[in-house]
Amino acid sequence: CVPPVSPTGATGGRVEVPRSVTAVLGQDVVLPCRYRAQEQEQVVQVTWLKRGPGTVPTEVAVLNPQHGEHVQEPFAGRVLRHGHGALEDGAIVLRN
Repeated sequence: CVPPVSPTGATGGRVEVPRSVTAVLGQDVVLPCRYRAQEQEQVVQVTWLKRGPGTVPTEVAVLNPQHGEHVQEPFAGRVLRHGHGALEDGAIVLRN
């Protein structure tokens, strides 16, 4: 979950994610991401990246209310948006 940046390069509110998430092999897991917006802010897109040690971050999914949800091919069918409504809750579900 990538923090938002305004067109001027300044950050606004605060992204809240847990320090760690426990998953059970073979079961679904929710990866939470909540944005605490400041006044007059609106979340227009959430981008999820996969980061690993010594690797370039890989885009996993983009959540956008106008253009829909786009999941990159290696993750298609395994990554879904968790919940509906405003993107202040940009959590995703990893299946299996």
